[in-house]
Amino acid sequence: MKRISKIGLIVLSGMIILFTFIFLWNKSRPEIVVYEIVSPSMKTVENKTIATGKIEPRDEILIKPQISGIVTEIVRDEGQMVKEGDVIALVKVVPEMGQLNSAESRVKVAEINLKQIETEYARQTQLYKKGVISKEEFDTAESNYQKAKEENSNAQDALDIIRKGVSKKYAKLSQTQIRSTISGMILEVPVKEGNSVVQTNTFNDGTTIASVADMCDLVFKGTIDETEVGKIKEGMLITLTIGALNSKQYEATLEYISPKGIEQNGAVLFEMKAALITSDTIFIRAGYSANAEIVLARAVDVLTIPESAIEFSNDSAFVHILKTEKPKQVFIRKQVEIGLSDGIDIEIKKGLTLNDKIRGNVVNAKGAKK
Repeated sequence: MKRISKIGLIVLSGMIILFTFIFLWNKSRPEIVVYEIVSPSMKTVENKTIATGKIEPRDEILIKPQISGIVTEIVRDEGQMVKEGDVIALVKVVPEMGQLNSAESRVKVAEINLKQIETEYARQTQLYKKGVISKEEFDTAESNYQKAKEENSNAQDALDIIRKGVSKKYAKLSQTQIRSTISGMILEVPVKEGNSVVQTNTFNDGTTIASVADMCDLVFKGTIDETEVGKIKEGMLITLTIGALNSKQYEATLEYISPKGIEQNGAVLFEMKAALITSDTIFIRAGYSANAEIVLARAVDVLTIPESAIEFSNDSAFVHILKTEKPKQVFIRKQVEIGLSDGIDIEIKKGLTLNDKIRGNVVNAKGAKK
């Protein structure tokens, strides 16, 4: 039994020594590194920047009442088209008691005065026809009568305005009918029937009845980083991608860059605006998020290689050109002159031809990139 144990121990020790020797031998062998081989190609390289923002109508007009009161009816709903002068809502005037009482008193006084002067005028007319009074006295009586009639009419109009918000004389200019000041689409009606509204004046901005905008004149409003703002200028064409429309792309013309930056989260951003070039086939809603792609530089049909194949040293760029591939890969280091890069491919201005083969990324024995 002891003999079997000794033999087993010897065998186990021998196996341990053998495995250790194999492991150390494999570790001491030089590792053969295999590289991916890439070839230069002719491509168009573009240097782009991205600005984020949203689509908005160029001019969104807020419709506000000229009188205070209560909304009695909403004539037009959100999304409907209106023309300049179309009625959007009706407002009922709620008169102030002091003003109403004063206006009613004025009407009564005017009616009493008119009745008295009218009687006097009738008497003066009869006397003038009989030749008892002069033409001058008759003209004075007639003038007083016309003034009394005008005062009575004005008092009644003032009372109607306080009660109803409009007089018979200016019914077409009724301020109780809230009308659109431009032609376009109603984007929002923030009030409902029964809401109280306040007129716009010097001391109050007033209650917004509706917002109207021309949805055929849209602009992209976004921000761009300070590191890129110096590379763009007004008049440049940009490409807008709207995610809500299945990433459909539109063209736009850059027309405004803010002269002053705004600091957000430690970065300085500049506002930019671009006029959207649209068609009538797809309706673009206000507020859609969009990304603006701006081409800062472009090199057309130039010799390019993957930027990962470039080795940078100080201010110089180098590539490794394949000399022999078997039994193992051998490369020659060569300096090249580079140009524009898009982050994936880079332009080679001098030092390579289409026939050259370049060292790429390291691959393992299975061919997967490390």
